[in-house]
Amino acid sequence: MRNLMTVQRAVSILAASILLTLFTTTAQAADEGVKITRLKDRLRVEIDGKLFTEYRFADVPRPFFYPVNWLDGETGMTRNYPMVEGVKGEETDHKHHRGVWFAHRHVSGHDFWGETPKSGKIVHDKFLEIKSGKDTGVIRHATKYISLEGKQICSDVREIRIHRRPEGRMLDFNVTVKATNQDIVMEDDKDAGMGIRIPHTMKVSYRSKKAAGGHMINSEGDRDIDCWGKAAKWLDAHGMAGDKHLGVAIMDHPDNPRFPTWWHARTYGLITANAFGKRHFERLKDPTAGELKIAKGGSRSWKYRFYWHEGDEKQGKVEQRWREFAAGK
Repeated sequence: MRNLMTVQRAVSILAASILLTLFTTTAQAADEGVKITRLKDRLRVEIDGKLFTEYRFADVPRPFFYPVNWLDGETGMTRNYPMVEGVKGEETDHKHHRGVWFAHRHVSGHDFWGETPKSGKIVHDKFLEIKSGKDTGVIRHATKYISLEGKQICSDVREIRIHRRPEGRMLDFNVTVKATNQDIVMEDDKDAGMGIRIPHTMKVSYRSKKAAGGHMINSEGDRDIDCWGKAAKWLDAHGMAGDKHLGVAIMDHPDNPRFPTWWHARTYGLITANAFGKRHFERLKDPTAGELKIAKGGSRSWKYRFYWHEGDEKQGKVEQRWREFAAGK
């Protein structure tokens, strides 16, 4: 009898162990991949069960991604202000530099970049697709550019792909601007395009010119302050984020209008791929040098890739990753 009870106890323990293993394996499998959850005012994006980013689309001046986190789901890779205030060491300039965003200062005379009493807004219209996946998640989002007076000036459609990559975090942002109701002019301006505000510990210097410890380099070999206004295939910024040496590369695609793009890359932490600011970057007198016109019913499209990686541009193999992006991989 005692032997039988011992056998039964052993069988019970084994069965419990198997069930625990199955439960753990199932839970891990459920967490794997890119999971996109729609909330009231944002989309929450998790990769392998850890928060990567949130796409904030409701009751904001324009849609943007914040926070953007490293593989651990905790280390922030964008500035916190103005979404979170009072972070030690952060400067509080340019409150419109929110996370990762696409916008333009002057579209047919209307400001969709700033957050002033005279600025318009890029507002949520509808989601065309929200799809989670094992290796890639997809967000397709339609917006409207609404002027201060309440008039729709144009619209855009964004196709955003979030990739699950073991070596880092990767986000593709494809945007098509449409002249929905009228001819439009995307005017020559340095404040326009695909932007990111990096953490203060990754930037080159404070606005006081005091060194902050980070660095920038572009595909042509320009560094730090010399990156501003230069045309390049990609630009990489790297420095400390928490206790980790991390970087972010922003990549321009060969199919984009005016490739390779100019870069509005400030040492204080703003980096923008800008295809419109020719007058500013090349120091020309013609105020229309970089403007881009779209006739009513027409559109223009741009493709960008963000790649967050360990170390500097060499450790992150940024040139190789750009070649993959250019080849459609």
